[in-house]
Amino acid sequence: MQPQRTASQYRAIDLSLFAVILIVFETLLLRASMHWFPREPWTVSATAAVTAIVMVRWGPWAAIHAVIGGIVSCAVNHGQWQQYLIYCLGNLAALSLIPLIKRWGWETLRKDVLKNLLFGFLTLMLMHAGRAATAMILGTSPAAAAGFFTTDVVSYIFTITIVWIASRLDGILEDQQHYLQRINNPKNREGGIA
Repeated sequence: MQPQRTASQYRAIDLSLFAVILIVFETLLLRASMHWFPREPWTVSATAAVTAIVMVRWGPWAAIHAVIGGIVSCAVNHGQWQQYLIYCLGNLAALSLIPLIKRWGWETLRKDVLKNLLFGFLTLMLMHAGRAATAMILGTSPAAAAGFFTTDVVSYIFTITIVWIASRLDGILEDQQHYLQRINNPKNREGGIA
């Protein structure tokens, strides 16, 4: 019989897996856009989608993924230190949605399609707003800062779609403390998980 993992060990494994998923997909998406569509004025990013899912699963721990997404984006694009600061700090603005998640409840995000779509949209919108605000603090003009919103439009569709798909999969868009209680409930093991 295998020893049971603690909730902390499960969280560390889960956060690590989502970090690997984010690093791999963000790198692939950015490299594909650089090599296949170098002249296009838009990009696609997985950072908001992964951060949104981890926010529902673990709350503030999603800060790790928001920052990792910024680091990967800047590293792939050979960014300067200012870009690292803009993307890493800016992405953290999405965590301001945590009170909304608590107010609505993660169950609502799974059942209410409109709130689910709005949640995905707001996650990326707040990341863009955070990047623009950080850029302006560092001296970027408001007109140039608006580029954070306009060059990443396709990511809205991507983020909304991924968050919606995650809501349809059992246990993915679910508070993980609840999930662990649910799967460890003896009734669920004997009669199947509800």
